[in-house]
Amino acid sequence: MKYDPIENSLFIKNRKHFTAKMKPNSLAVFNSNDIYPISADSTMPFEQHRDIFYLSGIDQEESILVLFPDCPKEKHREILFLKETNEHIAIWEGEKLTKERALEVSGIATVYWLKDMEKIMFEIMTQCDTVYINTNEHYRASVETETREDRFTKWLKQRYPAHAVAKSAPILQRLRSVKDPIEIDLMQKACNITEKGFRRILKFVKPEVWEFEIEAEFMHEFLRNRSKGFAYTPIVASGNNANVLHYIENNKQCKSGDLILLDVGAEYANYSSDMTRTIPVSGRFSDRQKAVYNSVNRVKIEATKMLVPGTDWAEYHVEVGKLMTSELLDLGLIDKADVQNENPDWPAYKKYFMHGTSHNIGLDTHDYGILTEPMQANMVFTVEPGIYIPEEGFGIRLEDDVVIQEQGAPFNLMKNIPIEADEIEHIMNS
Repeated sequence: MKYDPIENSLFIKNRKHFTAKMKPNSLAVFNSNDIYPISADSTMPFEQHRDIFYLSGIDQEESILVLFPDCPKEKHREILFLKETNEHIAIWEGEKLTKERALEVSGIATVYWLKDMEKIMFEIMTQCDTVYINTNEHYRASVETETREDRFTKWLKQRYPAHAVAKSAPILQRLRSVKDPIEIDLMQKACNITEKGFRRILKFVKPEVWEFEIEAEFMHEFLRNRSKGFAYTPIVASGNNANVLHYIENNKQCKSGDLILLDVGAEYANYSSDMTRTIPVSGRFSDRQKAVYNSVNRVKIEATKMLVPGTDWAEYHVEVGKLMTSELLDLGLIDKADVQNENPDWPAYKKYFMHGTSHNIGLDTHDYGILTEPMQANMVFTVEPGIYIPEEGFGIRLEDDVVIQEQGAPFNLMKNIPIEADEIEHIMNS
């Protein structure tokens, strides 16, 4: 792995918190992701399933974690099953985890090779009443591929049909949404790498540069700072491309006078950052561009102040809508009649700001979190208002990642990343 070792105390705490929520005499199983094929013998780069990583720190394919806190045999209360390494694998693929190294990473003493899994599972399944399966219940999930987790769950339910079944997802949704200080430090490192990439871009951008060249500059800076790369598919959208919310082609030339919307974030140790900045290709905003830019920034600043313990996510978005409505009126993009006659289900401001303002972020860019429950301290949210004006040929979005504090304003993990229009112009022209 490119990232520095993580204290295994994080994973020990995470398992303790999870098992405390389990039913009596129950067992939970978590699987690594598959390595997904492309064609012929080509595969996608491996990405670990975030849940097994959260609970163990194991960042390797073909791994299984079993938690059975009430197991009569103490050594089987936490078990890792790993792919057995050998000389051939070492030569062709490189180092895999040994049992000793797995203990160092995870804090789990009982490690078996995968070939022993069915035998050990039979023993412990006869000793439990309920098995927790790990289903993907994220509110934005749309999965067509059968995962390794799915296949294991199918096998488990067929082999042991008399066991009661429970779900890990509701427990993980709550646990993962509230970050440990170690996690916040890892996210800060991801944001710091993103900052380095952005500062590099401010010196690089000029008229006639291509969007993909900007993407390449970010990737260069991310890799040289121990990141695997982008936390999500990057958006480098110049001119009217910025008005396509999920524009990812990044294949156009940036023209003098245009703006570039950059929705880009580095990952670090599987943790995400999520930044959006909008910059002028020529190094200077026009008066109109700067007026819209400053409107978006004002909404972001005021919206951030609302992210405090007890805030309701849905009500928060209603209040942000009011802020945006006021700015759009001042910009002349909507008028009072538009507001008076608006559809409550699609307010007037939605014509120019049609997406949400905040989402949880952590191990996933759109991270776990139950949005019908009040916000809590140490949750991390994005704040990302935008104004999109196709008829004027530009769109502006600004986004930071902030940590909710027990008291006072949220802590901005991106406070050192330039955002004020004047500062961006100064750096681009210095």
